[in-house]
Amino acid sequence: MKLRTVILSFLLFAVIMAVPPLLLSKSTHAAWLDPHFWMIYAFITGLTFITIVSILMVTKINKEIYAQTFLGATMIKLLTCMFFCLFFLVKIKVNGVIFVANFFYVYFFNLAFEIYGLLRTLRNQKLK
Repeated sequence: MKLRTVILSFLLFAVIMAVPPLLLSKSTHAAWLDPHFWMIYAFITGLTFITIVSILMVTKINKEIYAQTFLGATMIKLLTCMFFCLFFLVKIKVNGVIFVANFFYVYFFNLAFEIYGLLRTLRNQKLK
């Protein structure tokens, strides 16, 4: 998969994923969003972008280690997000339930995009 296509599809994904929280913040249910939601969103989405680009760069160098690179990058992302949560919960006073719901909304949708990219790349390799 080309890097340009991945970047454009990721940007489209990021915009689509930002619409529900934006609408929620404008509605009467704005309390369902953590006050620092957009910081969480930017951190995890940026980390996902870096992960995807790094996986594709390594894949261009050596296609045989794609699966190992994907697993390694995903594990680094998971650990980085865990440290982010730990730091965030220790340093900033937040409602735990709201924070966890907001965090998992962003994290799992970004993870789903990564898996979608993995499946597309593996399918393209099988067709060649």
